[in-house]
Amino acid sequence: MTHLQAGLSPETLEKARLELNENPDTLHQDIQEVRDMVITRPDIGFLRTDDAFILRFLRARKFHHFEAFRLLAQYFEYRQQNLDMFKSFKATDPGIKQALKDGFPGGLANLDHYGRKILVLFAANWDQSRYTLVDILRAILLSLEAMIEDPELQVNGFVLIIDWSNFTFKQASKLTPSMLRLAIEGLQVKLDKLPTFLVSHV
Repeated sequence: MTHLQAGLSPETLEKARLELNENPDTLHQDIQEVRDMVITRPDIGFLRTDDAFILRFLRARKFHHFEAFRLLAQYFEYRQQNLDMFKSFKATDPGIKQALKDGFPGGLANLDHYGRKILVLFAANWDQSRYTLVDILRAILLSLEAMIEDPELQVNGFVLIIDWSNFTFKQASKLTPSMLRLAIEGLQVKLDKLPTFLVSHV
């Protein structure tokens, strides 16, 4: 086990080996192969290329180097194309703070039987008078950004459950095509780093 695998339980180490093709003997070489591809996209500002950061993308793509790099590029490309979304990108930002208070997202205390973190969104909780749909998206992205720091979750993943009951027509009217595209692209880039993603209508 290398220092990059510190924090993983023996069970998760074995899962990473069997399901994600993670090999401690070639870990640094795998990371370097992805890092070497950065020069092929001079149009993107890669703000982080440290070992721990690249490892997240390798785990998300089962150590397929090119696919991991493509996901890394998409991650920074999205941020580059939506600079306003990432200004004041912190929990103390008023819009993000209100969205988080209303459970966007909410996390259950216990993991599921696969070791995945369970996130729940109650769409009807959106108070349009206090924050926007963009604030909700930013709150979700910020939460995922923080949680993916946990190496156990990098291997095991997340489950996202969305409850649409009691979601009103007034709320739905704010879901414009451009807003939906922004949300889908942002969540796809973020959640594609995670092994598991589930959306349910409850």
